[in-house]
Amino acid sequence: MHVQLDGVPSHHLPLLLAAYQHRFGRDLEALSRHLIDDVAVGWQELGTDLLDGAPPSLITALTGTEQWPSRTLDHLITPDGSPPVRMTVTDQTADAQDMDWGYVLHRQGIEVISLLHENIGPVVDWSTHPHTAFNDHPGAWSSLAPPPGMQPVRRTRSRTAPAPAPADARATRPATAADPHPRPGSPSAPAPRR
Repeated sequence: MHVQLDGVPSHHLPLLLAAYQHRFGRDLEALSRHLIDDVAVGWQELGTDLLDGAPPSLITALTGTEQWPSRTLDHLITPDGSPPVRMTVTDQTADAQDMDWGYVLHRQGIEVISLLHENIGPVVDWSTHPHTAFNDHPGAWSSLAPPPGMQPVRRTRSRTAPAPAPADARATRPATAADPHPRPGSPSAPAPRR
């Protein structure tokens, strides 16, 4: 599903991870319905309403005191007056939509695709802390390397604590949740290519 604004990983991943972990209670099907199936045309932007149910400290860490709603593109007016067309992202539509990033919801996590470089990307596990700092450089999101994220910022850190182990890199696309509407990256709908 097309999202118009703020498509970089540092914006989308914290919202998607927090939404999955808190608002949707780790229910991938409910999250998918909300983000994909229940949208008539597309998204203008994803907002802080995706953080509903998250701890106040996490909301503050991710947004400060700002609050903004998710907004859809349902009220578009086309040049010829015809109803707007649903803005799903496929191999055929990705170029026309001028997409730089793709996010595919899998059972294991969120596949992040830098469409400027590849048509497949590493998977960020659903258990990843939403406050993790994610790199926005497209070249950092290679399908042959772990997701480029750092550990969440903590106030104190033990000097004897071991360094965190990097996430496993995935060179092949993980299995996608069974879905009547294929998403880019699912076996029946390959990821968009640039």
